[in-house]
Amino acid sequence: MMTPMDFLLLVRGPLFVVAVAIFMLGFGIRLVEILMLGRARNFAEPRGSAMLGGFRTVYRRFSPDPGTFERAPFDVVIGILWHVGFIVALFLFIPHVELIRKTFGIAWPALPNPMIDAIAVITLLALFAALVQRLRDPVKRFLSTPQDYLVWALTFLPLLTGYLAYHRMINPYPLILGLHILSVEIFLIVAPFTKLTHMVTAFVARWYNGATFGRKGVQS
Repeated sequence: MMTPMDFLLLVRGPLFVVAVAIFMLGFGIRLVEILMLGRARNFAEPRGSAMLGGFRTVYRRFSPDPGTFERAPFDVVIGILWHVGFIVALFLFIPHVELIRKTFGIAWPALPNPMIDAIAVITLLALFAALVQRLRDPVKRFLSTPQDYLVWALTFLPLLTGYLAYHRMINPYPLILGLHILSVEIFLIVAPFTKLTHMVTAFVARWYNGATFGRKGVQS
């Protein structure tokens, strides 16, 4: 019978390697698919720089346009809160930075644990508010698919289990830590094949639009 420690060793070892491999291979295939779509050759003389236009649009799209904020301030604020919180908790938590250093050989300064703890709570509340808003709004509820709720759960669970593990709220500790790692691995495995692909393709789409308009000498 598998003990909690056996389970932790399994998810920290071979399952983690498999999850990272599927994540990288999956996104690699998706990017190759996008690049192989190609685009029609433009014979018109360029008026501006496609490269600069692309990078300019990628940068500018981080800020919501005023019209979107006026129409849906709740969605904009909640969306920014949980996206930023998720990224900060993922890349600036000390154990995560150490794991990235051991796996990929690169590292950067991390934030103090109490700060990450507070950010995790805010992110969890923001994600929960987003779910409630989706369920209460008749238009959003009608447009939502099972994948939308799956993506929400895949995003929520790593944060929740990470919070429970950090505060050792479930015993034995190896069990909740293993569940946290497993939830992250499921996220990595599923991400390339669901709407979570936007974490990569959104930048490609923004750059492509910006490059097209930059070549025409206008702003997107």
